Amino acid sequence: MSMSSVKSPYTVPPPCNHLASYKLKNGLAGYTSLQEYLRIAPNGKPAISKPDSKAPGCSSCNGSHQRLYLCLSCNWISCIDHTLSHTRSSLGHEIAVDIERAELYCGTCRDQVYDPDFDRAVMCKYIREMMPRGRNGFEGISIISERSSKRRRLVPGLDSDFSVSKQLICSGDQRAKSCYPLGLRGLNNLGNTCFMNSVLQVLLNAPPLRNYFLNNKHNQDACRKASADRFCLLCDIDVIFSAVFSGDRSPFSPAQFLYSWWQHAANLASYEQQDAHEFFISLLDGIHEKEGKAKDLNKDGRDCQCIAHRVFSGLLRSDVTCMACGFTSTTYDPCMDISLHMDTNSSLSADSPNKANKSSGNNMGSSSSTLIGCLDLFTRPEKLGSDQKLHCQNCQEKQHSLKQLSIRRLPLVLCLHIKRFEHSLVRKASRKIDWYLQFPFSLDMGPYLSSSIVRKRFGNRIFPFEGDESEISSEFEIFAVVTHSGMLESGHYITFVRLRNMWYKCDDSWVTEVDEKTVRASQCYMVFYVQKMLYYKANEELSCIPISSQRDAFLPVVGCC
Repeated sequence: MSMSSVKSPYTVPPPCNHLASYKLKNGLAGYTSLQEYLRIAPNGKPAISKPDSKAPGCSSCNGSHQRLYLCLSCNWISCIDHTLSHTRSSLGHEIAVDIERAELYCGTCRDQVYDPDFDRAVMCKYIREMMPRGRNGFEGISIISERSSKRRRLVPGLDSDFSVSKQLICSGDQRAKSCYPLGLRGLNNLGNTCFMNSVLQVLLNAPPLRNYFLNNKHNQDACRKASADRFCLLCDIDVIFSAVFSGDRSPFSPAQFLYSWWQHAANLASYEQQDAHEFFISLLDGIHEKEGKAKDLNKDGRDCQCIAHRVFSGLLRSDVTCMACGFTSTTYDPCMDISLHMDTNSSLSADSPNKANKSSGNNMGSSSSTLIGCLDLFTRPEKLGSDQKLHCQNCQEKQHSLKQLSIRRLPLVLCLHIKRFEHSLVRKASRKIDWYLQFPFSLDMGPYLSSSIVRKRFGNRIFPFEGDESEISSEFEIFAVVTHSGMLESGHYITFVRLRNMWYKCDDSWVTEVDEKTVRASQCYMVFYVQKMLYYKANEELSCIPISSQRDAFLPVVGCC
């Protein structure tokens, strides 16, 4: 069956009411006049640049560190916070343009919006600047294809000729991308799916997971023959791996994967923004559930041999000590990640990169923390309150107690989740913690293992520790960072990926090389480490990975990665 014959539920959504009102009042005049400010970078990425402003900044706070927006009604440039206040104070000024990405943004809907007329205006400018001219004008162009945007749903069978436009777009970026390692490919935003794209970029570059899929450990044909389930997350992840490692650099649309995930997490099936950490846990649960059905594995995940648990699963130890008699009760719980509270006691110097966050408008921007401080806080003994008294087996009554967590077994890939979002039951409100977090690229988890914690509890006495963790290395190297920028209600996720000691920024369909300073200054939300031996081994093997022979399951959107 050809891909063009498949009927798909994905369609290009209608514009929001505010965009429709703007076009009804102004027509396409705003789009046409905007072409004067459109600039096409050598890598083919469009952006907005006013001729009279060398370094654009927010007209209200002069901040230039955040993403800036240009109001289409009055040419007012502002950061996200002042864009929203400008929308509220000025009637009819809802529609703006993201200066960095040249995409439409609605300040009332607080989301990127899609309009094919705007894409045509951008593509016209692109063709004029990038396409070689002949005697009769532009050579080889007879159509203007729509480009990637936040609200675009690309599906198989769309009646569009992508071949000419794809060749045009990718030719402008061929030199810049030729030196990028294989496996770096942009993922199109299908409508508020930056949370999904950011996590997928992590999974695509996690060495144990990458080896699993590229070695065909999950065979799609065998899976479909053995199961009548039409939607298989593992099969769709396998498709993404094949597409990303095919050598094609144009952005890929993981639409089939998104639809399969919706079948697994029906309560999250919408085009609304979701939490990246919640999606990560839901995805691993879906992988475990699929392999569990196939292999009849334990549902609780203990000693599970599915790929999700083999890569990400660790074991936490919880010791509860009675403060009256000293009796200690120990329990063990499997974990797929470790969630950490911020520790502001480990403050940084005044010249730390958190200065970049002060322009965010959040009064918490000047605070800071360290990942080591967060781990110390996680394993620090905690006195349980009077309302949390536990029954002591030795005293045979409820007593005050101390609780201490430690890590009994480390995973191959360590996910550290930073709790940046909190809800106050007293104020009945939620907020984002906008502190800067300093994190190391090399991490020794030895001090947080159960053996180290218990020995420290007894004055660092040297004695045999039952079930010592020495068979697993405690040395880890960072390989990916998921960051969240913006506010609680309207933020954006991107991922920084480390390959061969070089950093790359994966922002939906765009992939660019960045320096360490950019990564360290970001607002990290999830930090991923892999065992050091696996990291260096993966770097050696990365250049030997064969290009996948399987073709994409979906047509790529026109754009540059």
